[in-house]
Amino acid sequence: MKAIVAMVILLASQAAPPSAPMVTALDIPGVVKGGTPIERILTGFDGLDDPIGITDGTILFSEPNARRIHRLDPRTNAVSVLVAESNESHGISEDSKGRLITAQAWDGSTRIGVMWPASAVAVLSDNFEGRPYSRPNDLIVARNGGVYFTDPGLTAQQAEALVKRLGKPLAPRLPASVYYIPPGGRAIRIDDRMIRPNGIQLSRDEKTLYVSDSNGAEIIAWEIQPDGLVRNRRAFGTLTGRSTRDNGLGGVKTFADGMTIDNDGRLYVTTGGGVEVLSAEGRHLGTIPVRCPPNDCQNLAFGGPDKQTLYVAGAGSLYRVAMIARGFAGRPK
Repeated sequence: MKAIVAMVILLASQAAPPSAPMVTALDIPGVVKGGTPIERILTGFDGLDDPIGITDGTILFSEPNARRIHRLDPRTNAVSVLVAESNESHGISEDSKGRLITAQAWDGSTRIGVMWPASAVAVLSDNFEGRPYSRPNDLIVARNGGVYFTDPGLTAQQAEALVKRLGKPLAPRLPASVYYIPPGGRAIRIDDRMIRPNGIQLSRDEKTLYVSDSNGAEIIAWEIQPDGLVRNRRAFGTLTGRSTRDNGLGGVKTFADGMTIDNDGRLYVTTGGGVEVLSAEGRHLGTIPVRCPPNDCQNLAFGGPDKQTLYVAGAGSLYRVAMIARGFAGRPK
């Protein structure tokens, strides 16, 4: 009972709106009105990643370093623990059955799997050609139940920390890659040409797959074939934000991360510059200046009853912005 009381007190303190300098959005026609406040509504978590507005109207988000998944009531900002042991889940998606599928990054049990409800917990894939994944990060579930996900591997800092934790050098690992798990099938690698593939998203009609590269300036897109595999790799749009941090991997340090879409097909990408908005054709429309100090923002999603609030997560905090645009109504993420 004491543990439960302590958890309630902890979450209540995290949910209290903290003081922060007021930042406002710049006008992006049809997307967000200039002068709209960017509000920090939660802080104090041990990492905060991948908010997702699920079908019951609540917002879920992961706390990777504490290995938990939380539920937020968007009316009150009250937070409760949904999953107490998440195997260091980062990306979260919901399938057509209401199950939560997560990208699980705890070294030694890296996998893509069903994390909730407890009665449905299952492993969808924990290896590629017999080798364990390095550090699964983000994912999206298609209508047919297939799962697209990224495994960006380790940054220099993550590798150093893992060596210290394990007390020995790291064994050779799979390269940074993008994968597809067909319904009931084995993972198929669909790309290994990016330095650090990170965020992943589908177009509204699920005919296009988008992936961001934290160490690249281009969003990469493919056409999705009827079997779920992809073809015609191309640069979809160019990102302008840059990070002041260095993950030791080279390339162009956009630190591009999570992505979401709105009901008009625009693509939203968290980068070192904030939330960058691209049209359905890939034209850069502007940047919402969300900052997640002391790091860069990690992921984002539309949520709330009308999916007209943008939630942005990073560095243990959660932010929200009232939008003109509405999130895509066809799936939770």
